[in-house]
Amino acid sequence: MREFSTDILVIGGGPAGLSAAAEAASTGAGVTIAESERRLGGQLVKQSHKFFGGKEEHAGTRGYEIAKILKDEISQYGDRVRTMFNTTIVGYYGDEGIVTAMVGEEDYFHISPKKIVVACGAQERLIPFPNNDIPGVYGAGAVQTLMNVYGIVPGRRVLMVGAGNIGLIVTYQLLQTGVEVAAILEATPRIGGYWVHAAKVRRMGVPILLRHSIKRATGDQVVTGADIVELDENFSEAGLSEHVECDTICLAVGLTPTNELLWQAGCRMRYTPYLCGHVPLRDASMRTSNENIWIAGDSSGIEEASAAMIEGRIAGLSAAESLGYKAPPGKFDRYRSRLRNLRAGEVGEKIRAGVASVAVAEWGNV
Repeated sequence: MREFSTDILVIGGGPAGLSAAAEAASTGAGVTIAESERRLGGQLVKQSHKFFGGKEEHAGTRGYEIAKILKDEISQYGDRVRTMFNTTIVGYYGDEGIVTAMVGEEDYFHISPKKIVVACGAQERLIPFPNNDIPGVYGAGAVQTLMNVYGIVPGRRVLMVGAGNIGLIVTYQLLQTGVEVAAILEATPRIGGYWVHAAKVRRMGVPILLRHSIKRATGDQVVTGADIVELDENFSEAGLSEHVECDTICLAVGLTPTNELLWQAGCRMRYTPYLCGHVPLRDASMRTSNENIWIAGDSSGIEEASAAMIEGRIAGLSAAESLGYKAPPGKFDRYRSRLRNLRAGEVGEKIRAGVASVAVAEWGNV
């Protein structure tokens, strides 16, 4: 059985994972990045919109450009950072100090890391409705991949389900390619995304129908339309259904943290709706209840990529310090200050509440 060791294994090569790898390597630690795709960058490679935040979080820079910045950053550390593509971590065995991994579907091997940063990202949520399995029904991530990675539009007329940031941003990207968006449906009584994103699509003539959802997709072999319905305060049907002609239905109804490995590793977990699911308890350094595992990004709770990058830097730096490598004085404090600033104000209220509910001051007191 093939096996190799590393100081720090970073699981996931998205914004959080790349940031964690860069910080850990900057201290002198050896890092291995395990990425399931064939390129680094995670969701950043399909994000063509400009980021918010401060200068340190690359405000005003498009997502795919940030991916390149992070890749250039880790490249300066040469052989200190090893990257494995098309690699899935399939098991954690703490008693033996190994994780099991596969490249593709054939090459099975072991990794013996001293410490682990889990930055696996998230999975798209879907909602059940009749005919949701016919061609033409997509998750928003799939639509972004088609358009922004492969240059393929999913259809000519799209119905968007979900008015969070992802739904609004993907709607705008569809409009930029010349695709017509029939409407955006939102089951709640308010838009979940930033108003700046909502204002852009409204100015381009796309109606946002609050308290509405999809009832069924229509079409025998492919999507030819959708029946939509208004909802009451209990999310039950409140009126007659209405038919919308479309050839594509895009579901942007939220994300769920990818955390199967954390459960297997025995990390203490807690459900919090503000972070969109079960997430691990963590201390200020992003360490979990397993003393060898840190978390960052959407695996720790669904949030913006700007926050994921800072969490990654805190996690990577802390994991390296646990092995005896030293961080420059004051670096942790600066990163935590930037994270607080990102979460400040009304927009970050739910995130702050979610993080507070899973924060641990000292593990001995839990």
